[in-house]
Amino acid sequence: MTTLTIMLQAAAGGGSQWSFWIMILAVFAIMYFFMIRPQKKRQKEIEKFRNSLQVGDNVITSGGIHAVVKQIDPANNIVTVEIASGVKIQIEKSCIYSREGLSQQV
Repeated sequence: MTTLTIMLQAAAGGGSQWSFWIMILAVFAIMYFFMIRPQKKRQKEIEKFRNSLQVGDNVITSGGIHAVVKQIDPANNIVTVEIASGVKIQIEKSCIYSREGLSQQV
């Protein structure tokens, strides 16, 4: 809110046009470094995790189901997981949230 107020005062005050554009660029730079860049990094980490899945991994799905990976179909991005003894379901690879037992979510 303060930044917006300063920008509006600079624009309305008849001051230098340069100060207005510098403020606009500063806001976009801050947004990039604090929002966009970390999100892209996190997406790359998630993709790397999902590509490193192996049969036998204990995983947690986005729905909160704890399961064991039984089969991976990379062509269709489908993973078959066992949620109970003899109960297997097929889910999209993008629905796998983290490995079970990790202290930090991926």
